[in-house]
Amino acid sequence: MGDLRGKTVLITGANSGIGKTTAMGLAKLGAHLVLVCRDEAKAKAAIIDITRKSGSDSIELITADLLLQRDARRAAAQFLTTHSRLDVLINNAGTNFPSYAETEDGIERTMAVNYFAPFLFTNLLLDVLEKTGHSRVVNVSSVGHSNAHLDLENLTRDRRMGTYGIGAYSRSKLALVLFTYELARRLRGESVTANCLHPGAVRTNIWSHAGTMSPFMRLASLFMNSPGEGAKTVIYLSSSPEVEGISGKYFDNCRQVRSSEDSYNESLASRLWEMSLRITGLEHGVNA
Repeated sequence: MGDLRGKTVLITGANSGIGKTTAMGLAKLGAHLVLVCRDEAKAKAAIIDITRKSGSDSIELITADLLLQRDARRAAAQFLTTHSRLDVLINNAGTNFPSYAETEDGIERTMAVNYFAPFLFTNLLLDVLEKTGHSRVVNVSSVGHSNAHLDLENLTRDRRMGTYGIGAYSRSKLALVLFTYELARRLRGESVTANCLHPGAVRTNIWSHAGTMSPFMRLASLFMNSPGEGAKTVIYLSSSPEVEGISGKYFDNCRQVRSSEDSYNESLASRLWEMSLRITGLEHGVNA
């Protein structure tokens, strides 16, 4: 792991699970942390715990519900108002809703949090990442993406069987891998890298929201890895000199591995990108 003193790291969904453990590890490496969390009370409690255990008090909080595009925009604007550099952006926030419903933006909720929030948030912060230079985008995906296929015609309102629960989760994570690879291609030649990862089967609160699979997943979670194990690859991609300059890759257990065949479909990734620009209301993204 590298020395992160003097570097600013923003982590979404950092008040529990993998996000909190990642924040703890990066605080110990000297990073200045900005945590973006939905629950202010839980986030403040997490900051007290991280400060006590890491010895670092260089931690800020931005409260935002990334289910809502307006909150993602507000959080990005709040960060840019007070910061002129961003060395690492970790899109960690993720969820798994048990039933179908749409956000105020007209997007199925799991897809909204797990994919559209990282897409929007990353694009809004891209200028400061580029100005900082040698910066990194780290997207927390899942091996579950391997079981998914995207239907772009119904991307935001997919009502097929399995739309909610594990099905929606898997599709959102495939979209995140496709986004990571497309971002890396569009940033080719820039000093910003983008990689994604599978954190392993990790025991977190997300499995309490797995829809019809939740009883099985709650039982299975008893045999899963701890959040500490899950955070290892996130911390590695955020700090290690070994991955300096490496971009557009998928990692598992701190090693490059292949993702699903669908994830390497460049035409699908490009069409997903253009569609996402329209859905998030972005006038432009990274130039092709």
